[in-house]
Amino acid sequence: MSAPALSPKQVWSITASTTRKLALWVGAVSGGKTIASLFAFLFAIRAARGVGLIVIIGKTLQTIERNIIEPLQDPNLFGALAAQTVHTRGSSTATILGREVHLVGANDVRAEEKIRGGTIEIAYVDEATLLPVGFWEMLLTRLRTPFSRLLATTNPGSFNHWLRQQYILMAEAKNLIVFHFTMDDNPSLTDEYVRDMKASFTGIFYDRFIRGLWTNAEGAIFDMWDPKKHLVAWDQLPTMWKTLAVGIDYGTTNPTSAILLGIALHTDAYGRHHPKLYAIDEWRYESKTEHQKLTDAQLSQEIRAWLGQPHLPPDQPRLSPDWVILDPSAASFRVQLQQDGLISTQADNDVLDGIRTVASLLSSGNLLISDRCTGWVKEVTEYVWDAKAAEKGEDKPVKANDHSQDALRYAIKTTENIWRSHVKLAA
Repeated sequence: MSAPALSPKQVWSITASTTRKLALWVGAVSGGKTIASLFAFLFAIRAARGVGLIVIIGKTLQTIERNIIEPLQDPNLFGALAAQTVHTRGSSTATILGREVHLVGANDVRAEEKIRGGTIEIAYVDEATLLPVGFWEMLLTRLRTPFSRLLATTNPGSFNHWLRQQYILMAEAKNLIVFHFTMDDNPSLTDEYVRDMKASFTGIFYDRFIRGLWTNAEGAIFDMWDPKKHLVAWDQLPTMWKTLAVGIDYGTTNPTSAILLGIALHTDAYGRHHPKLYAIDEWRYESKTEHQKLTDAQLSQEIRAWLGQPHLPPDQPRLSPDWVILDPSAASFRVQLQQDGLISTQADNDVLDGIRTVASLLSSGNLLISDRCTGWVKEVTEYVWDAKAAEKGEDKPVKANDHSQDALRYAIKTTENIWRSHVKLAA
């Protein structure tokens, strides 16, 4: 099987990337930047002289496997070259074109130590804006040979992000070449796909993911929220395939929220399944309005009683959540739940990545909210970006009106490996 033809811009970027020590592919989703950068990476590996390590760096090992290794192994993308990428899932190394390649998650301290003490000949960075600036700068110090190169991709971030301010705007001085891609640069995309993608995003996400612009996060975080599109009457919920998890955001003076996440199999006119995620039900306690703080034991009792109730319309089978996903800061409450016989899993609290995931699901119409999730619905229009953080090049939400938002984000982000193969994301 042969790989699809590359566009002239992709071919040019692959060739031009060899003229600088650092090369960055940046721009919109589905613009073809990742495929071009991966071909450049393969050529760099083929030309490597063996004077240092070859590394792929991403946020986590799992994102490296999903974003880099799996595409490299896809014959629809890389033809016969796909067989030249060999990797066992969970391993921190791969073999590409016969060379050992180290897979390094930027969040893995032990993996970072391997880089810190080594010399790197070829580095490939996935989603560079998600790396801490200190990690990036440390990585550059490891490019110690005359033949060392770094190739990186990213979607745009904040206007004041360190990558833009300290590198892209100073590209010549940094020995960096930058390639900007939009969906119009990818000839393999159909007009229908491009229209659908453009219709899937609004606000900051449209500017960054569709237009490929660096822009500050401001205003409502989920500005694509439309009650007419996303809000579903509880008694009209479709039949659930399973209830994935209940996400719990824990508060003492602040509200405690628990939201039940499910997945339903929608079927189109051709009999094809299109699974969607649903926020099915919510339990929420606000000590300020109730004029009483609950102890951990009382909260545990209330939540366990709520979990034991039916959460789906009477015509549906009774389902229990597979996972209880708990606020990672709620150490005492986790112990209390365990003492009461309810085992919880610590939530993935990568806030920005979780927000991106929820936004993508809402944008694509693949996350719907039951009208029983009253706390979430009340908060969503008041859940906003922090303008002061944006001035520093950071994307952060204001720490207010976020309790039910966090509960649903915990459930969605922590179970992503379960639902990701079934439910489409817009990005």
